[in-house]
Amino acid sequence: MASRGDATGSLGEDPDGPLWIFGYGSLMWRPGFGFAERRPGCLPGLARRFWQGSTDHRGRPGAPGRVVTLVRDAGEQCWGVAFRIDPGRAPQVLGELDHRERGGFERCAVELRLSGGGAAPVRGVAYVAREGNPNYLGPAPLETVAEQVRRARGPSGTNLEYAIELARALREIDADDAHVFALERLLVGG
Repeated sequence: MASRGDATGSLGEDPDGPLWIFGYGSLMWRPGFGFAERRPGCLPGLARRFWQGSTDHRGRPGAPGRVVTLVRDAGEQCWGVAFRIDPGRAPQVLGELDHRERGGFERCAVELRLSGGGAAPVRGVAYVAREGNPNYLGPAPLETVAEQVRRARGPSGTNLEYAIELARALREIDADDAHVFALERLLVGG
C-alpha cells in the first residue's frame, strides 16, 4: 500500500480516468457519496481486523469502539466493495472521505481485483489505519474485542451495529471473513 501522497497523482493509467474507492468496513453498506458503479472486489495479501479504535464514530474519547483496518497477511485476501467515481467528482468525494476517515485512517493507493473484471487489477484508493496512529488499539483476544464492541457507542451509532452490518454486507457479496464472522458469533450467539 502506498501512502496518502502517492494516491493522489497515480490513481490509474489515465489521470482523467475513473477513481475506484475500496470499502471494507462501513463504506460497504453506507458509502455516503454518489458513485457510477459498485462491484465486489478484493485486496490480495491483506486481512481485515478490528484493531482500530473509533473515538469519533462508533465510540468516544475514553471509551473507544473498535472498527476494522487492513493488515498485511500473505495468505489472506480482503473482500469488500469497490465504487467507481466519475473523474469530475473525485476531488469532492476524496475530500469528504478524508474528513470522514480522519480518526487515524490515511488514504492509500491500492491495486484491486474486481469480481468479474478479468485478471488485471485496477488502481484505487482505500483508507487504512496503520499501527502508530493515535487511535490504533492493535490485536486483542476476540472475547475482549467483543466486550468492547458491545459497550461502545458514538455519534454514528453503536459499535455492535457496525459489527453486525459488516457481517451482513460481507454475506451480501458472498465473502468469507473468519475474523468478522467469529466476532459476530460472540456478539449475537449461534
